[in-house]
Amino acid sequence: MNAAPVADPAPAGADESAAVVATPADSPVAPASSDGRWLVPRAMAVGFVLFAAASMLLGVMLWQKLANTQEQLARQSADAGTQALEARTLARQAQELSRETAARLALSETRISEVALQRTQLDELMKSLSRSRDENLVVDIESAILLAQQQSQLTGSVEPLLAALKSADQRVGRTAQPRLNSLQRAMARDVDRIKAATVADTPNLLVKMDELVRMADELPLANAVGPGSAPAGSGKTTAAAAPATWWERGAALLRDEARRLLRVSRIEQPEAALLSPEQSFFLRENLKLKLLNARLGLLARQTDSSRADLAAAAQAVGKYFDRSSRKTQTALQLLQQVQTQMMNLELPRLDGTLAALATAAAGK
Repeated sequence: MNAAPVADPAPAGADESAAVVATPADSPVAPASSDGRWLVPRAMAVGFVLFAAASMLLGVMLWQKLANTQEQLARQSADAGTQALEARTLARQAQELSRETAARLALSETRISEVALQRTQLDELMKSLSRSRDENLVVDIESAILLAQQQSQLTGSVEPLLAALKSADQRVGRTAQPRLNSLQRAMARDVDRIKAATVADTPNLLVKMDELVRMADELPLANAVGPGSAPAGSGKTTAAAAPATWWERGAALLRDEARRLLRVSRIEQPEAALLSPEQSFFLRENLKLKLLNARLGLLARQTDSSRADLAAAAQAVGKYFDRSSRKTQTALQLLQQVQTQMMNLELPRLDGTLAALATAAAGK
């Protein structure tokens, strides 16, 4: 920007003739007067122009900067608005997602609760099934052992008990249930006790009793009288030589008849001497009945009554029959053997196994 030359005003009271008027043909800078009065106003004018120019330049620059700042602020405001809108959108989406997540979480918790309840019910069902299976197993084992006990009592053999305990131990071992370990230990103890026990042979006892029943008809009575019978207690039998002539035969026959009419013997039991031939028949039949009752008592496992019948039979044989006879002595020996063997007739009881079964059935 160029400023036009301006004439300096003349000081008041100055001479008009001394005024200098610039012309276009003059130089741009008026020559300074010799005293320097015109230099200061011109310098101030130039400074003012420069200041104005600088101010205008600074204002333009400030205006441009302000415009740039406003534009930047507008852009930032627009960006902030856009970001705020996006933030509100994101917040709304986040809120919706949070609600959806909360709903899904609630649904998941509900399903987890249902699954936990179903698992609990399934566990209870499995435990119930396992307990029911164990209870059925315990009931089956108890029934098998009781049946084996009855068979052992009927047969007098411990083999059914051993077979039942072995089968029960195998079944319990296959289940692999820790709560049945006590049952296995109890069965093992009972097996060892049965194997160590001494049990009489029932079939052998029955054979001996049958032999005694057969011998009842052959036992000689203590007061028996018959041809060729020696006096009781003599212990000797006289063998007479056959007579050669008829009168010797007659004398021998007469002598034998006389011996039948009179006999001298010693009988410890007076009741034996008072038995008539008819009473001897009933005596033998009564002895047979005693022996048969003892046999039935043995088969029915009624050992007390069987022992009582055997004791009565032994007393009858020793009281009414001839003890010096070999058959009577054999019968007494058989009766004594049977009575001795019947003392070991009691079968071992399975108290330990039955108690363990009761405990297992109670669920303890």
